[in-house]
Amino acid sequence: MADVGEILMSVLSTIRVPKPGDRVHKDECALSFSSPESEGGLYLCMNSFLGFGSQYVDRHHARTGQRAYLHITRTRKAKKEDDSNSGSGHPPKKKPTRLAIGIEGGFDVEQEQYEEDVKVVILPDRQEVTVEDLGSMPDVVRERVSLSMTGIMAADSVSHTLQVQQWDGEVRQESRHAADLKQLDNGVKIPPSGWRCEVCDLQENIWMNLTDGKVLCGRRYFDGSGGNNHALLHFQETGYPLAVKLGTITPDGADVYSYDEDDMVLDSKLPEHLSHFGIDMMTMEKTERTMTELEIAVNQRVGEWEVIQESGTTLRPLFGPGLTGMKNLGNSCYLNSVMQVLFTVPDFQSKYVSNIDKIIDEAPSDPTQDFKTQVAKLGYGLLSGEYSKPAPDPGDENGASEPRGDQIGIAPRMFKALVGRGHPEFSTNRQQDAQEFLLHFINMVERNCRSGANPSEAFRFLVEERIVCQQSEKAKYTQRVDYIVQLPVPIDQATNTEELQEAERRREEGDSSAPTVRAQIPFTACMAALSEPEILTDFWSSAVQTKTTATKTTRFASFPDHLVIQIKKFTFGLDWVPKKLDVSIDVPDTLDLSALRAMGQQPGEELLPEVAPPPLMTPDVEVKAPVLDDSTVSQLCEMGFPLEACRKAVYYTGNTGIDAAMNWIMGHMDDPDFSAPLVLPGCSSGAGTTPTESLSEEHLATIVSMGFSRDQATKALRATSNVLDRAVDWIFSHLDDLESMEVSEGGRSAAESEGGRDPPPGPRVRDGPGKYELIAFISHMGTSTMCGHYVCHIKKDQQWVIFNDQKVCASEKPPKDLGYLYFYRRMAE
Repeated sequence: MADVGEILMSVLSTIRVPKPGDRVHKDECALSFSSPESEGGLYLCMNSFLGFGSQYVDRHHARTGQRAYLHITRTRKAKKEDDSNSGSGHPPKKKPTRLAIGIEGGFDVEQEQYEEDVKVVILPDRQEVTVEDLGSMPDVVRERVSLSMTGIMAADSVSHTLQVQQWDGEVRQESRHAADLKQLDNGVKIPPSGWRCEVCDLQENIWMNLTDGKVLCGRRYFDGSGGNNHALLHFQETGYPLAVKLGTITPDGADVYSYDEDDMVLDSKLPEHLSHFGIDMMTMEKTERTMTELEIAVNQRVGEWEVIQESGTTLRPLFGPGLTGMKNLGNSCYLNSVMQVLFTVPDFQSKYVSNIDKIIDEAPSDPTQDFKTQVAKLGYGLLSGEYSKPAPDPGDENGASEPRGDQIGIAPRMFKALVGRGHPEFSTNRQQDAQEFLLHFINMVERNCRSGANPSEAFRFLVEERIVCQQSEKAKYTQRVDYIVQLPVPIDQATNTEELQEAERRREEGDSSAPTVRAQIPFTACMAALSEPEILTDFWSSAVQTKTTATKTTRFASFPDHLVIQIKKFTFGLDWVPKKLDVSIDVPDTLDLSALRAMGQQPGEELLPEVAPPPLMTPDVEVKAPVLDDSTVSQLCEMGFPLEACRKAVYYTGNTGIDAAMNWIMGHMDDPDFSAPLVLPGCSSGAGTTPTESLSEEHLATIVSMGFSRDQATKALRATSNVLDRAVDWIFSHLDDLESMEVSEGGRSAAESEGGRDPPPGPRVRDGPGKYELIAFISHMGTSTMCGHYVCHIKKDQQWVIFNDQKVCASEKPPKDLGYLYFYRRMAE
C-alpha cells in the first residue's frame, strides 16, 4: 500500500472536493450510456467530476493525465413483485387516485433499490484504494481523499438535479379573487341537490357562480361531451370570476375554477361563499367526479390508448441493433419518439454514428456540453444494440423467466438537458408537442452543421406560393424553405357523418352508454384541402394599386429525400380553446405527389409589378405608429397574448383579420423577439439601416449554411432588422433580386429536378421524384399536446416495430390511421 499512498500523495493536488455549483456526473458516462449499474461500473474523474464507462476512462486518462478516479458500482437488490402489478404497461398497473407522479395515489414511478460500492482507482494500472485502505495512509492524504469521496457521493448528480422526481397536478394556488370576492345580495338560495342548468336544463357538469349564484353548465369537451359553455358565457358577459362545481362539495373542499385566471384554484373562504347562497359545506356529499378524476380518466382513455399501444395483444419483444428502448425521464416520450425515427434516416446515421470515434477523439474537455458528441452518443446508443437487452426482473434472481418486453435501454438525460437548455418549454419536464421538438432539433442541427454534411437537408424542401390577382389576372411567385407538410383535416368530409350525429344526439340526451365514434376522414380529402386555392380577400395588388381579391396556391418547388407530414389534429375551437380532433385517416403506404410539382411562371402569364404597397404609417419625417385594426389587436390581447406581439401580428398580416393574425401568432410564438416592440421600416433601427458590423455572426452563418452567399445573407438581415426568421422569409420572397448576386456553392444536390429545370438560387435542397413510401409514424394519446403520451412505429426489414419508451416489440396491428406525424422515404426508381 506504500506505493499507492505515494501515488495518491503525488496527485493530491488534482483531487478536488465538490463545491456548490460544480456539476457532478456520477450517474452517466459523458461519452456513452454506461452507468454505475453497467458492467464495469462508472469512473468519476476526481478533478473534473466527469463520469466515464470502463471503455472510455483510459482515453480520458491519456488525454488529460488525470490519474485519480472514483469507481462507483451499483447492484440491484431483489424485491418482491407487487401483487397488483399486471405487467401490461399502459394504462397504469395500479389505478391512480391522484393526478400526480411519484406521490402516494398517483401514477407510479419505478424506484429501484441498489447496493453501492465505492473506491478510488489509480490509472493507468487501475490500482484500487478502499475507504479502509485510507486509514493507514498519511493524514493529509486520508483527509483530502475522504473529503472528496464524501463530497462526491453527497452531491446531487446532474441528472438528479434536472429530473423532477415528483409532480403533483392537484397543487392549486389561492385565487386572487377569493379574499375580496363581492357577492350579490339577490336572495338566491341553492338547494342541496337536483341542480339543472338555468339555460339548457343539463343535469351534469353543473357550476354555480360564486358572485350571483347562477347555476349553469360547464365547458364542452373536445369529444362533444361535457356541457354547453353556459357558465363560461356568463363570465364573459358579467366578469364574475369564480365558480364552484356542484356535486364536488364536501366538508374537505370542492372544485373551484377561476375564469379570469383560467385555472383550477383554491378559495380559502369557500365555506363563507357557499353559505351566502344557503349551502352548508359540512353536510354536503360528493355526487360528481372532480376535474382531477376526469383528467385521470382521460389520461387512461381506453379506446385511443389501447389501440395505439396495441395493448389488446401480447407483443413479441425485440432486441438487437436498432431496437433499443429509451427511458421516459418524466414526459420525455415526445423526445424519445422523434429521436428513434430520426436515427433511421441514413443522413443522421452517417453524420453521427459512423464517425463516432472521430467525434469522440475531437470532443472538447467537457463533452457533456458538446452538441455533436451528445447526438453521436445517442445515435450509437440506439443503433449499436449494446443496450438492447432485457431489463432484469427484480423478482427473478436466476433470470429464468421469459423477457417481459422492457429493456435496459438508454436514458437520454445529458442529451435532453443540452437540447433543452435555455428553451422555455423543452428545458422543463412538461409534456411537449413532438412536431415542435422535431423543428427545434432540426434548427439546432442547422446551427451546428455550418460546415460539412448537414443531415437536416434530408427533410428540407422548397415551397412555391403563386398568388394571382383576380382583377388583373397577373401573378406573383415566392419561394420559402420548409421541413414539414402540415395537412389540414376537413372534418366536414367525414364519411360516417350519420354515426357521428347519432352519437352526438345520444350524448345531448344524457345517454351515458353512447359509444365514442371517431370521424373517418379520407386521406384524399386532406390532400385536396392542402392543394386547393386559398381566397385572399384583402390582397393589395400592385397592378391595380388597391386591395382586391386574389387566389393563392401552394406547390412543391422541390421534393425532399424524406417527407414529414403532420396531421393538424391540434386546433382551436370558436372560443380559441385548444382541442384535439379525434379522427381516423386512411393514410396510404405509398404516396405520389408528382401532381403537386410547382411549374413556375406559365407561358404568356404576366407578373405583378414589383411596387411596394402604401405604408401603414403617416408619411411624416418622424415615423409614427402604424394604422392598425384596434378591434383585432384587442381580440388577440383578450386571449392572453402580449400587446406588442398582437400589434406585430396585425401589422405583418396587413390588417386582414383575426384569423390571419392568429395564424401569424401561432407560427411565431417561439421567436426570441415575439414580445419585443414592433420595429417599423423607416425608423432608425428599421430595415436597411442596420450596419454590417452590428449584424449577428450567428445569423449570417445560419443563412450561409443554407447555401446563400454572405452578401445575400447580409442584405436579408439588413432588410429585416437582423431578425433571423424574418430574414429567411425575406430572402425567399426576393429570389429574383438575388439572382444577380453571387450564390454560394451548393444549390440543389446532384439529384436533378424532374424535367431538367434549373435549380433555384440559394438553399441547398435535394430534389427528385415525388413518390414515397411510409417508413415511420408517431402517434399521440390524450386530449392535447400538453398531456398524454407519444409512441412511434418504425418499419424495419418489412416488419413494423412499436417503440413505446423502454418497450420495443413487433407490431401486430400498426394503427396507421391514428398517427400525428408521418415519415415517408423517396422510393427508388
